[in-house]
Amino acid sequence: SEDDLTHKMVDIIRVNQRLKESKEAGTPPLIVQDLVDLLQYHATTYFDNEVSGIPQAHHRSGRPLKTLTQRLKGKEGRFRGSLSGKRVDFSSRTVISPDPNLDLSEVGVPEQIAMKLTIPEIVTEWNIERMRQLVINGPNKFPGVNYIVRPDGVKIRLDFVEDRSIIAETLEIGYLVERHLADGDIVMFNRQPSLHQMSIMAHYVRVLPGRTFRLHPSVCPPYNADFDGDEMNLHVPQSEEARAEAILLMRVQDQLISPRYGGPIIGALRDFVTGAYLLTKDDTTLSIQEFSNLAMLGGYSGPLPKPGTKTKDGPAYTGKQLFSLFLPKDFNYVITSKWSKGTKGAPKDVVIKQGELISGVIDKASIGAEEPESVLHRIAKDYGNAEAKSFLNSILIMVKQYITHYGFSYGFADLEIPEKNKQQILDDIQETYDVISDLTDQYEKGTLKLTRGMKPEEALEAYIVNELGKARDKAGNTADQSLDQSNSGRIMATTGARGSALNIGQMAGALGQQSRRGNRLHSGYHNRALPHFQEHETNPDAKGFVKSNYREGLSTLEFFFHAMGGREGLVDTAVRTQQSGYMQRRLINALEHIRLEYDGTVRDPHGHIIQFLYGEDGIDVAKSDHGEAFNINRLIESQTIVDSGKKATKDEIEEITKKYTKTFNPRLKKLVTDGLIDSKLSKEGVTIVGKKGLSLYNKAKVEPGQAVGIVTAQSIGEPGTQMTLRTFHFAGIKERNVTLGLPRLIELVDARKKPVTPTMDIYLDEESKKSREKSIEVARNILQTKITDLIEDSETDYNTEIRLILSPNKLRNRGCSITEVET
Repeated sequence: SEDDLTHKMVDIIRVNQRLKESKEAGTPPLIVQDLVDLLQYHATTYFDNEVSGIPQAHHRSGRPLKTLTQRLKGKEGRFRGSLSGKRVDFSSRTVISPDPNLDLSEVGVPEQIAMKLTIPEIVTEWNIERMRQLVINGPNKFPGVNYIVRPDGVKIRLDFVEDRSIIAETLEIGYLVERHLADGDIVMFNRQPSLHQMSIMAHYVRVLPGRTFRLHPSVCPPYNADFDGDEMNLHVPQSEEARAEAILLMRVQDQLISPRYGGPIIGALRDFVTGAYLLTKDDTTLSIQEFSNLAMLGGYSGPLPKPGTKTKDGPAYTGKQLFSLFLPKDFNYVITSKWSKGTKGAPKDVVIKQGELISGVIDKASIGAEEPESVLHRIAKDYGNAEAKSFLNSILIMVKQYITHYGFSYGFADLEIPEKNKQQILDDIQETYDVISDLTDQYEKGTLKLTRGMKPEEALEAYIVNELGKARDKAGNTADQSLDQSNSGRIMATTGARGSALNIGQMAGALGQQSRRGNRLHSGYHNRALPHFQEHETNPDAKGFVKSNYREGLSTLEFFFHAMGGREGLVDTAVRTQQSGYMQRRLINALEHIRLEYDGTVRDPHGHIIQFLYGEDGIDVAKSDHGEAFNINRLIESQTIVDSGKKATKDEIEEITKKYTKTFNPRLKKLVTDGLIDSKLSKEGVTIVGKKGLSLYNKAKVEPGQAVGIVTAQSIGEPGTQMTLRTFHFAGIKERNVTLGLPRLIELVDARKKPVTPTMDIYLDEESKKSREKSIEVARNILQTKITDLIEDSETDYNTEIRLILSPNKLRNRGCSITEVET
């Protein structure tokens, strides 16, 4: 089996030989020309076997030959496959599993892997004894050593050494020992596809038994990882410089805030959120023993507060007191919990005053991942990432222990709703069916109220879809309301731990309308969706409305319709991933060279200025408050809680703000001044807010050398994968089909000259706005009218003329007269 290039060489030599012989033998010019063309073909395909318009050269098996250009091109080619990206040593890959007992910044490494991956350590007088012991352990006992490198460059492999104690004795200062990975080493952890910078982070090693990498569940969102069989890669940096860089730039706590939206990307998930809610509920009490144990687990070592409540067994602590132990002592904050939004409670129900949780429950809104303006976000912003990480760590360990002790499960019985509510759901659905039946009658009689720009059948469809949507929501609400506040599913949905009221509605209420491409299921063969229905059936069941729920199970027909709806989702996901991946690659290639210089400008490698100030304000989103350098209202709010004294005058406020906001951009200056004038703060309070604001502003500035182009590209590309692909149809209005989601994003990024669905919003002046006739007249004048839009029929008399028969209706609709058509 020769190389493909050899095959081509052989072809070239063979044809060349034949050409030479033909010329010498005086063969007719036509045949010689054919041989010249054949030689040209072989020479061309030797360089590039994918030239358009030329048939590919194939093996006998039918496989195309891989020639010079194909060796260089594409993902597997020389550039992308062997030079920019290549396989490396000191890396490993295996399946990941969760371990909530780990620290957030740790990764559990199997002992087998730790014995294969090594770290070079130089022998010094401080570590020589430890190194000798490791050498005696050798390569097959953990922790041990695989190789020793002498100063003269000789490498000794300890696998084949009989008596390692002799070698251990000869170990001297300056030798290099390649030892096994040990607890506390820094490593790089990565999950593909690496869509943004948080897809590779530095973790500390924790060597564990077993054969999988262990990861704290709360670190999954940045990697977009789950534990259904995902694999991840681990790389071991080999030099001190690489380790220093990983520790300074890549640790988990330094990636807490996402540079895309300036909110925390790591936080409590699932059980941790539920546990935090159960712990901080008003009626949670803990004995002194339980309180002390949980505080110790969270790493608290200060004095215990006084018990805040009494039970029949004596003094006791509240769950809120336990949570408060881990808050910074001067921390003030108010926020609305997810729970109170879900249960229509008081707004801003979570109140933290001087590090004490006074009221409200802690749930996803306070400590959740991807939750802006949460307690966690504020701690990260005001006290730094290290403080935020230690706060989150303590809370997670403690909450995990509490929920384990408390017990929390979700079973089949938790979806049981009373018979009267089940009947209520069925009655509501029947009521909707009756309404739809009335609408259909009106449509048949021609008395249906039409919507602007819709044909009668489109209007009917829009009404039906709307009614069915209401029916499903009503069924869901009935199911949701009939569950108790202590129901596990309800707790998970309202605290934001997992799922939503919609999921509960579908499990216990009704599944609702199945759709394809944003519409109800179409009638296929013979005017019906399936052969089990009458032709032209108007009953919603025939068009994919599922009135069963998951708990009771679907009927055969409902199951089939449900599968039709589900199939679309699967195809959509597969196509979307591919398209957005390609778009992100193109974005990265276009922007990878753009960075921030020391003078604060954004430039390309040629020194051309792209922006005088990054983002027009020089603020790093990852250090910002959703793009603002700081949140002035929050600063004022937390100061108001502790402020006392006479309200500052407008002049005093303006004088103080002028002092502290010199370097701010005009918009932020105005926000700060207006916010302080509207507040009730004293002069001293205003000064404190000014100082804090300036300090936060300086901290939030973007650092020189930051690869802002790549951050931009990944911030657009990464959410692209989550975007839906569909073009959405405005309930059947043909003129209003708008490209949305990923295709529209790609259209914008490519700056295409012609959008697929061009649309215009035209605003009429005051007098035309109120008159329907005038609006229609304007619309007619904009629309291009061709003769074909006005004729009903045409006849051709081949001798003399073409006869056009105009339609009176079409003329009236377009506002045209016969004389206009003539001219």
